[in-house]
Amino acid sequence: MDDQLRAASLGEIATEAGIERASFLTDAARQFNAFLDANRERIRELGGLVLIDDEPEYLAITPEGTFRSRTRFQDAEGQWVSETEEIASGGELVELYNPADIYAAFAEAARDEAGLEPAPTAAEDLLEVAGISSDAGVEQEPESDIEDDWVAHMGTPRDTAEAARMLYDLSLTFQERSQRSEARLLDDFQDSSEGLAAALGDNLILEDEDERLWFRANGAFEAEVVPEVEGEESTWQALSSSDEMVQFYDPTDLFGDLAEALADQYPGVAPELEDDDTPDEGPDDTPDEGADEPDGSR
Repeated sequence: MDDQLRAASLGEIATEAGIERASFLTDAARQFNAFLDANRERIRELGGLVLIDDEPEYLAITPEGTFRSRTRFQDAEGQWVSETEEIASGGELVELYNPADIYAAFAEAARDEAGLEPAPTAAEDLLEVAGISSDAGVEQEPESDIEDDWVAHMGTPRDTAEAARMLYDLSLTFQERSQRSEARLLDDFQDSSEGLAAALGDNLILEDEDERLWFRANGAFEAEVVPEVEGEESTWQALSSSDEMVQFYDPTDLFGDLAEALADQYPGVAPELEDDDTPDEGPDDTPDEGADEPDGSR
């Protein structure tokens, strides 16, 4: 393959990744907003929830349904600075956080509020907590219909503890739905990019001491990671299917990493990025003659 054809193929992959990322964010925002609408009254009754409180990261939802985020970082002088931001909508939030992580945070917060046992991890435990029999199968009724019917008939909680339990169950349900949606998105991208990926061959996107990420010649993402498991020795774990990938990766990040890797390897596919570091020139860039110098205060 000559350089011109190779650059064209890479450009098409980068474009397709950008389209899929935008589509994913739109679908994720719509699904998350539906979750918020279904639980707006419960969240108001609970007085809001603290979703993440893991220094230096903090995220909470207010009784009104907006989000407050706080980050802490060191400035250029080495001083710790805290920044608090208000996030007005679920659509903005899914651009900053993995939707599956948001649902998991809701589930954890509701579990703590209700005083439930430690969060389940096995699939059978998840079904038990959600009130679904472990021997119930899709042959009885499509899974999505089971979930929608269950969600629709949850009813009104009698008190805050029951509201927290119901919200916990619903969070787990939507977390699973989000992961299934993300896995389907990766499968769709593989189908769309398979011909282009075959022309390029395997590409190593990231390589770190605890992570290796590939975009394969068949259009699939694969990875090897070292999960952090408390009390156990960490070992490399291979992720070869879309269902496994979404347990560790947000598709938005995967598409972005792929596009960035392609732009780094072949700058010609993204010429608009070449001038990113060049400061804009204009009348506002030159201070007025005689203007006072800034004193550094706000």
